[in-house]
Amino acid sequence: MNVLWARQEPVSVRAVHAELADRGLAYTTVMTVLTRLAAKNVVRRERQGRAWLYAPAASREEYVAELMLEALELTGDRGSALVRFAQSVSNDEADALRQALERGET
Repeated sequence: MNVLWARQEPVSVRAVHAELADRGLAYTTVMTVLTRLAAKNVVRRERQGRAWLYAPAASREEYVAELMLEALELTGDRGSALVRFAQSVSNDEADALRQALERGET
């Protein structure tokens, strides 16, 4: 996902594989992962000639926020989980949350 988020345009499996060359991953492994991410709607894909091009379905921030919401669903007490989370953030992060709540951002 980091490779896709770093790009401004959709990229091919070959381009992602090249970016990850230092990890020693097989081309087919990269292709399989991207195909599975597309099936889960984590990435979008579009056909260009014979190749598929991949792009993130959401920004990194949107994706992480969704993960946080999914984690909240796992608790029986969302309020307690939110309080525990709020106690663990830095002062700057708490200020950002406070400002967002005051502005009514969703």
